[in-house]
Amino acid sequence: MSKVTWKPGTFLYPLPVAMVSCGTMDKSNIITVAWTGILNTNPPIVYISVRPSRYSYKLIRNYGEFVINLTTANLARATDWCGVKTGAKVDKFNEMKLHKEKAKFVKCPMIKESPVSVECKVKEIKELGSHYMFIADVLAINADEKYIEKNGAFDISKCDLIAYSNRTLLPNGKKIR
Repeated sequence: MSKVTWKPGTFLYPLPVAMVSCGTMDKSNIITVAWTGILNTNPPIVYISVRPSRYSYKLIRNYGEFVINLTTANLARATDWCGVKTGAKVDKFNEMKLHKEKAKFVKCPMIKESPVSVECKVKEIKELGSHYMFIADVLAINADEKYIEKNGAFDISKCDLIAYSNRTLLPNGKKIR
């Protein structure tokens, strides 16, 4: 079996898909991102990459913080919808019937329905071309207590998390758009 060579591109799949909340409790938005990940363990540093044309880009740049909210199979529709609608025209929390939850260290809301919300403070912004990378310190991880075992360990396998893979949400294989 031989391999076919393609032009350079973004072909690392599957990717974690997250709903990133930003802004303030009063003026907030949700952007769906699949370009997110871990950069460092100690201190904990993560990143998200966002196009500057996105409404959330300005909110994150202006406020310097965001929350990465992990997504589940139950949140698949909202995750997809928040990725194709602009927060400049619609209130995504209201339209998707998601609930804002006050974060402990940042002004932007967490998404109550998310099993894990990661509070982040921007430390650096890198212009990369089509996207800007927001490099951020992790200030807190907020986990739904129903996923915490009696010994205090978090059981991520019970969350039913989804991932994005070339226009498909995994593990259910549902095609999007």
